[in-house]
Amino acid sequence: MGFSETMKALSDPVRREILNLLKSGRMTAGDIAGRFDMTGATVSYHLSQLKKAGLIFESREKNYIYYSLNASVLEEVLLWIQSLKGVDEHEEG
Repeated sequence: MGFSETMKALSDPVRREILNLLKSGRMTAGDIAGRFDMTGATVSYHLSQLKKAGLIFESREKNYIYYSLNASVLEEVLLWIQSLKGVDEHEEG
């Protein structure tokens, strides 16, 4: 996983919406696909891009694959963006 893959994944509005859905908890690909008007293959592509960027985890249970949010990567991105402001977190007050 690299920073460029993460930013590329976040640049797509569908992938951002998938991340938004996953903040409520883990979901199957079918559950996610049911929220969009697109083919299952397209949803699978978006999920693979999010997984490649490290933004989601995949876990298998019986016949299902569940996807969940990897908040630590999002936290790294937020910390980097905050660092661009040039404000040390200890100076805030």
